[in-house]
Amino acid sequence: MENNSNNLNQANTTLQSNIADDEIDLRELFTAIWQGKWIIVIITALFASASVYYAVNLPNIYKSEALLAPAEQDKAGGLAGQLGGLASLAGVNLGANGNVDKTQLAIEILRSRKFSREFINKYDILPDLMAAKTWNSETNTVLYDEKFYDVEQNKWVREVKAPYKPEPSMQEAYKKFIKIISANKNEETGMVTISVEHVSPVVAQQWVNWLIDDINQTMKARDVIEANESTDFLTQQLEQTKIADIRAVLYKLVEEQAKTIMFANVRDEYVFKIIDPAIIPEQKAKPARALICVLGTFLGGMISFIIILFRYFLKK
Repeated sequence: MENNSNNLNQANTTLQSNIADDEIDLRELFTAIWQGKWIIVIITALFASASVYYAVNLPNIYKSEALLAPAEQDKAGGLAGQLGGLASLAGVNLGANGNVDKTQLAIEILRSRKFSREFINKYDILPDLMAAKTWNSETNTVLYDEKFYDVEQNKWVREVKAPYKPEPSMQEAYKKFIKIISANKNEETGMVTISVEHVSPVVAQQWVNWLIDDINQTMKARDVIEANESTDFLTQQLEQTKIADIRAVLYKLVEEQAKTIMFANVRDEYVFKIIDPAIIPEQKAKPARALICVLGTFLGGMISFIIILFRYFLKK
């Protein structure tokens, strides 16, 4: 019994000693932090100043967007089921049983390299895309980075290493282009939102309108070309067959292709109908300068505390 009592007393004494040591260490730790208070103040102030400088020098980015509804696609109804095999052979999409969602297809084409390259070249927007620095609201003009682009000489002057050239390639332009444009489909409503971010709100709104027009024209042209090719194939088959039932089927398919071409030619909003058009935004979308300053200051404080703790444990 006495041995157990002695062991218990020794354990309590050891526990109390450890607690005392911890308290002493904690006091030493607070003392080390207090001694390093100027390190905390200086590093935090430096980070705060740097974050303020960085945030102030960031250009305002404006976002313009438009809300679109998928245009109603003409369905062939029962004809698609009856003539599906022959229609597939002719490359004809009768719509009702087609597996391709034209809305999603249009969005993917909008994001494609081919469409982006044609869009950039068509409207000659490479300087606005790759060299725009800020926007002058008084004169409504885009100001370019002089290290990248000489406006007076209309010449690219940026210094880059091979394989890059002073004038940005289409691969470089695509990487930048795909970051500032957005096309998203709401799965619940089916509505599509197309948006553009740019230092100029005017340019952002203009590009949204151009994107909508061009994707409608692109999809229209694709369907017209497909319908014409299908019509040529079906016409050849009509000339080669004398069976009345097959000829009736082929005439039906030719009629569907004629309808496709007719609707494409009379409808400008071929894939997307504009519900809420793009406007020139009055307020910037980013950057969040206050948040940048707060995070920068907080980061500086954390780093200064880590430095002090590292020095403390290094001495220990």
